[in-house]
Parts: sequence; C-alpha cells; structure tokens
Amino acid sequence: MASVAGSIDGQTVHEVVLTSQTGVRISILTYGALIRDWRVPVGSTMRPVVMGFDDIALYYDHSPYFGAIAGRVANRIGNARFTLNGAVYDLPANEGPNQLHGGPEGIARQIWQIAEESENRVRLTLFSPDGAMGYPGNLEIAVTYTLTGNRLEIDFAAETDKPTPVNIVQHNYFNLMGQGDVLDHRLSVPAGAFVELGAGQIPTGAILPTHGTDLDFRRPRTLRKTDGEGQEIDYTLVLDTGRDRAEPAAIAEAPDGSLTLRLYTDQPGMQVYNGWKLEVPVPGLDGAHYTAFGGLCLEDQNFPDAINNPHFPSSVVTPQAPYHHWCAIEIG
Repeated sequence: MASVAGSIDGQTVHEVVLTSQTGVRISILTYGALIRDWRVPVGSTMRPVVMGFDDIALYYDHSPYFGAIAGRVANRIGNARFTLNGAVYDLPANEGPNQLHGGPEGIARQIWQIAEESENRVRLTLFSPDGAMGYPGNLEIAVTYTLTGNRLEIDFAAETDKPTPVNIVQHNYFNLMGQGDVLDHRLSVPAGAFVELGAGQIPTGAILPTHGTDLDFRRPRTLRKTDGEGQEIDYTLVLDTGRDRAEPAAIAEAPDGSLTLRLYTDQPGMQVYNGWKLEVPVPGLDGAHYTAFGGLCLEDQNFPDAINNPHFPSSVVTPQAPYHHWCAIEIG
C-alpha cells in the first residue's frame, strides 16, 4: 500500500510500488504521477531501466521530467500562445518564448491523489482548474498504471467543461543497460515521416519523409551518426497511419541483447529524445551520475504545437469528446 516517500515544496509525497509475478517492480510517486524506479530481473540481479532519484526532494529543482506525466499540453507551444474559438490564450513561457510540457507548474509538478491501488495497479487523479497555466476549462485527469508480467499499461483520461487543448504523455528516460549511455541501443520505429522543426524546436508545419535522413528508424539501428558520434535527436516521428496497432510503435534493444523494450500506443506521434542535453548535477538512483545520452525517451503523443497547426491531428478536447490515450510498455 501507499507509503510516505517524503515531501516536495512542503507537500507530502506518497509512493506506490507495483509488483508482478515475473519479479518486475515499479515505484510510482504522487508527485507528477511519475515513475521513480523500474526494476527488471536480469539473471540474478534487478536492473534499473529508467532514470530517477532516490532522494525525492531532488525532483523539484533537478528533474528534466524523469518518469513524469507531462501536460496539460506536453511538448511545445510556439510563442506560448494559441487561439481557440476566437479567444486568444497567453501562457506562461518556460523555454525561451515558448511553453514546454504545460508550463513551469504543469501537471508534472503537481501532487496527484491516489484514487485506487492494488498490488499491480494504481489510479491517480488530478484536478486542474480553469486558468491553470493559462489553459481554459476545468480538467479532471486520471492516469492508471497496470502491471502484468513484464508489461505496464498506462491509460490516460481527461474530462473538461469547456474546449481546451490536451496532450498528456509519459516521459520516462529508458536505459536498458542500467548505466552508461544509450548510443548503442538499437531502435526501430515504423515512421516514414517526421515533424519538421524551426527555431526553438517549434514545428514549421511541414511533415517531411524520413527516407534518406538520420531520422529513419524503420529498420533497427543505433543512435549514432555514420561517423560513430552520438546523434542529437529530439524529434517527433509520424507513425505510419496504416500500421497495425497491435504491433509495437517502437522497439529498443539493449546492446548486449539482454533486454528489449516494446512500446504500443494509439497516438499518432512518437517523440524520440536520446538525452543528448542531459547533465544532472546531483546523484540519481543508486548514486548514478546522469550525463549526455544517458537515457532514451519514447514519448507517444500528438504532434507538438498541434493547437497552432490546424492540419495536424487536433489536440482539442470538449465536454462531448473527452481525452483518452493508451499505451503499453514491455521490457524483458
């Protein structure tokens, strides 16, 4: 059952640990509804496969969204502004002139409530009031984690009382070796296109083919450039619309073949970020030092800045059409 893990910014944070019959153990905090730790049996050891902190007080000042549920609108909104139904909404910017992951006090930095818990399942809820981080509408959010064997299912839901953009994502940094960098992980993503980015990593509006680019992961390959140096990746890949959703939308393999990650989703995009900007000045899990290329984010989601690009899949939810998003992650 839930236990007190400590406090962040003066607020009590609880921890729930999910376990499965295959020995997988996943720790989840009420702060940001985040995955703090994820351990998978490998031989006689329990290998950590995500980045996090043993000292939860470090999350507030030092976490680049480790394991968090990000939103209301994850990824970026250009110029921290959008127009909806004739009204202009100005948002607090937290990455230059733009807004990232819902703003400086987005849902990843809120204390969630535990609505339901069992040995292998927890449901967390958050009420985001009208005007929070500049967004219209009261938003009731629920995220449910269910662990079965080596498979974690994540179900996202949100209901609003007025139209508002929503794009809620899991933001885990995976490292299937439990240490070192991820450059020799082999990644495959069924995506024949990507979202072109301009200044500040804001979409230009163009959707371009991955063929012939460093973003073509339709066949498994490492995260290195042809010269062997680390490839700096932080792009949304456009998942093939005709793909079989019963098949993985991303597969990552440990360099030694000891673990494989398979991610399934109903979302149209996959943000791939290989942690090239990482430099965390405080100790991580088991005292680890997290540096550039230390983790791989596979964020299944809508396209960035969709609210300002009408030809992108719509991010607007309404009282009549609430938000729902499903993904599953298998590591074994």
